[in-house]
Amino acid sequence: MGVVDHLRAQLPADRVITDPDLLENHRRDEADLVADGLPLVLVRPRSTAEVATAVRVAAEHGVPVVPQGARTGLAGGANAVDGCLVLSLQRMDRILKIDPVNRIAVVQPGVVNADLGRAVREHGLFYPPDPGSFETSTIGGNTATNAGGMCCVKYGVTTGYVIGLEVVLADGEVLRTGRRTPKGVAGYDLTSLFVGSEGTLGIITEITVALRPAPEPALSLVAVFPTTATAGAAVNEIMASGAAPSLLELLDDVHLRAIEAYRPMGLDTNAAAILLAAADTGARAAADLAAIEELARASGATEVYTATDAEEAAALLAARRLAHPAMEHLAHGLYAQGGLILDDIAVPRSALAELLDGIAATAAKHGVVVGVVGHAGDGNLHPNIVVDRADPESVRKGHLVFDEIMELGLSLGGTCTGEHGVGLLKRGWLETEAGPVGMRVQRAIKAALDPTGLLNPGKVL
Repeated sequence: MGVVDHLRAQLPADRVITDPDLLENHRRDEADLVADGLPLVLVRPRSTAEVATAVRVAAEHGVPVVPQGARTGLAGGANAVDGCLVLSLQRMDRILKIDPVNRIAVVQPGVVNADLGRAVREHGLFYPPDPGSFETSTIGGNTATNAGGMCCVKYGVTTGYVIGLEVVLADGEVLRTGRRTPKGVAGYDLTSLFVGSEGTLGIITEITVALRPAPEPALSLVAVFPTTATAGAAVNEIMASGAAPSLLELLDDVHLRAIEAYRPMGLDTNAAAILLAAADTGARAAADLAAIEELARASGATEVYTATDAEEAAALLAARRLAHPAMEHLAHGLYAQGGLILDDIAVPRSALAELLDGIAATAAKHGVVVGVVGHAGDGNLHPNIVVDRADPESVRKGHLVFDEIMELGLSLGGTCTGEHGVGLLKRGWLETEAGPVGMRVQRAIKAALDPTGLLNPGKVL
């Protein structure tokens, strides 16, 4: 019996898909210019038991398993390989429990980030991680990549909120990790091991997350700067001051023009960069925002605009969330086959201005358009490198710029990925960052949990 027939014998009929159009549609995530393959079969389970069955069958036949969520990733971590079983977890989309007393929620991996946020708000609670794709990305995908977002400067990334998991291992066994208690230190921290593992160690089928009390509505401002370096210097001053911004985001001139062309919002396209800042700490928020404004002006801001109400504050945040689609629109406007190579570099905050200057110098040296956007408050920038897919020389230059930015970031004490994950895009750079001993330990963990190498092969390691 072949693997497809075996799956059909073990699972309900609508779970096993071989339609060529659907297989083609599940080849890749949103990472551009990253290799992908054609799946043999697509499985859409609705329960942990069905995931375990699919994994066991695949293991019996030696077929690779590639887990996918909403496929909003930007590093190729969900890309199929030829002849694999793609395991789409989108239909496992139930919020199983919201517990206001213990301030936790238990969800399946297909729950959309924004849907969880809205559901817990009804209980006066808050799930902080908010990646730019929060309206479409799933908690399972966020957990698998250890996603960040715009509020990380104050609230941190996904790993700070995942306290328990249910995971299907490479042989189909089901592992439960973690706890539902506020405290717990029994044994190795297996939960954190799986967070950010990108489906290479096991398939996450249930997530227990910690919640916080919902904050007050945030107060927001935008500060306009004549150079990216002065914007970076302002970030250093703000973070050193003791102010507690809940958001501190940077948009450079390339992004400002791209957003205005994509969806006009009245942004200052003559600025070299803007900082978006917000504070949500109740009575302290106004004082924090006033301090941020003063520090921004002292660092060289030419203008500072403060949102007068929640509607204006939401509009500022909406502009930031348009950064990626606006850059895609720009790329297609410049070239008939325009594409983006997305970087995700994080450095110590104190090195932010140097990183910004270095990115600009690299782009100018190679004559490549690079737009920079990112979570300036935690030193995490996303250089968007524009290339012409139809021109091999343009693609070569784009990858050269990508590599030079990565090298610069690591030389400044940074990391090759702040929140997008390693996937396929950054495997070589992980090796550079981790070093031989670090890679040996990571490969030993992979071999212990997936000895046949069938879980999301070719990713991360």
